[in-house]
Amino acid sequence: MLKPAKRLAEALIESLNQRQTAKLARKTGRPSSRDELVAGLSRLGIRKGDAIFVHSALKSLGQVEGGAATVVQALKDAVGPQGTLVMPTYYMPGGTTRATCRIPDYVFDVRQHGTNIGRLPKAFLNSPGIHRSVHPTHSVSAWGRHAAYLTEAHHRAPSIFGEGSPWQRFVGLEDAKVLGLGISMGPVTFYHVLEDEMGADFPVPVWAEDSYRLPCIDGDGKLCEVPVRPFDPDLMPRRIDHRSRSDLRAYFMEEFLRAGLLHQGEVGDAQSWWIPAGGFFEHLQLLACQNVTIYSTPEQLSARPHGADVGAVLA
Repeated sequence: MLKPAKRLAEALIESLNQRQTAKLARKTGRPSSRDELVAGLSRLGIRKGDAIFVHSALKSLGQVEGGAATVVQALKDAVGPQGTLVMPTYYMPGGTTRATCRIPDYVFDVRQHGTNIGRLPKAFLNSPGIHRSVHPTHSVSAWGRHAAYLTEAHHRAPSIFGEGSPWQRFVGLEDAKVLGLGISMGPVTFYHVLEDEMGADFPVPVWAEDSYRLPCIDGDGKLCEVPVRPFDPDLMPRRIDHRSRSDLRAYFMEEFLRAGLLHQGEVGDAQSWWIPAGGFFEHLQLLACQNVTIYSTPEQLSARPHGADVGAVLA
């Protein structure tokens, strides 16, 4: 019983020390270099040969020499030529999945459409050696050893995060890590893999009743139709990435710390973390068996206190 508590206390102390160090660094006003970012990623636990799925907030890194392009190169350096780097490069002209699906005559063209979700994904998409999945709302880009494998079948997947999607394939990779670069545990699309995997067995019905088949054009100019089913909009105020759900974000942070899966560190000025992809998926599944999901209400969280034996559920 003491070991998990000791591990959590040590992790919290380390996090506090890193924040204090970051504050001192920001006072100097000196921008971070590419080498310094690589060193930060290494201290965090990113290794050569890793496959990392990056969820990021560029401005949290503070000043960086060369901006977003430098961050992209630092991430590539950190995993090396035998590693794999993956980022969401969504293009949603409607702002949401549902609104995009309802745009008349909308056709996603992977040859022409960029991404509208931030400077870092844009810089990554424009960097050399990128493979991009064909999807009208949730296109993903990858670089490195497994890039083609992760992106090649997305347009044939039965759902956004389902069988054959980049997320589903990523779970099965060796040394796969989900990286939160300067973000909380809120804006992490990796959560949704479990929803597609469990289907009707997932504790919360997350999908809206309407569904669509949207036309897309691949890199060879070939036209295809891709199935898209939006989320139920009524669930959004409950979800972990909603601004009001700091309680749920804190709960998940502590939960994954206690499980020994969450690794924290500083990259530039950014408080960052990573979780092994396989362990992430398995622990989310165990939590779902106890009715704890990224949609859980405060009452549901109170009913299942931290430290509950999730493994006993499957015994």
